[in-house]
Amino acid sequence: MDPIWAAAAELWWLAPTAAAGAGAIGFATVRRRQTVNGKRLGYDAARLELRQAQQDARDAAVSARVARAEAARIAADRAASRTDAVAVASARRALRGAQLASKAAMARVRAARARVSAERSSLASAAELPLDRLRARHDAVLARWMAYETDPGLALAYPAMSDGRQPHTAAFLAAVERARDRRPASEGARITASDFSDYRRAVDDLERAFDVAERSARGEKVQPDLPDALWDAARGFAEKSTEMLNRTTDLLGDWTARRRRDR
Repeated sequence: MDPIWAAAAELWWLAPTAAAGAGAIGFATVRRRQTVNGKRLGYDAARLELRQAQQDARDAAVSARVARAEAARIAADRAASRTDAVAVASARRALRGAQLASKAAMARVRAARARVSAERSSLASAAELPLDRLRARHDAVLARWMAYETDPGLALAYPAMSDGRQPHTAAFLAAVERARDRRPASEGARITASDFSDYRRAVDDLERAFDVAERSARGEKVQPDLPDALWDAARGFAEKSTEMLNRTTDLLGDWTARRRRDR
């Protein structure tokens, strides 16, 4: 119990009417604050992501300017015969990479602004809280995945979806674990905008990774756009296939048990 209300409970006999009134007002205030914060969670997280994207874009722009200056310096050295063509080509590749990174960072800023706008619009009309919507997205991907694990026909038709040695499947399984680790432990768990942002990013990655793995298993050519960290984790999964299968089984069991409790 909150210390203030604990003290009020101990001294109820001093002013019963006042204590009751204060308790009712306090409960209503706390309840409203929780409701508002719950609805604003997606919006606050989107604003946080926008600020981070803007900072990343500024850093990328600085890196591009530095790469441009370095390329110009090496070109001048080449003209003066102080370096070779290999160094010039390397500097140009670095410049091109920095410029592409800067453009990608600006694209992320535009995407973050669009998300802020969408979350702002949903504040007044959303019947479901942002965290509940995100959990539903997470569960939807897991349900699609379970179909490949439990349906004999799908398992035989698309065995790659259950083979952790396949790079795209390994990347998906790594995304499953990351999303699970970032999901709030319980329905009533407190979560900050930063926590929500991390969880939403993990679910975004999970959806993309599943789409890539599914298309790859069905024989389509794919060019996945997934975070480097996810590929690093995927390599670890592929190198430890036995452990991966055990963890996959545990994840399925946890998810199934949680779904049964929710019903």
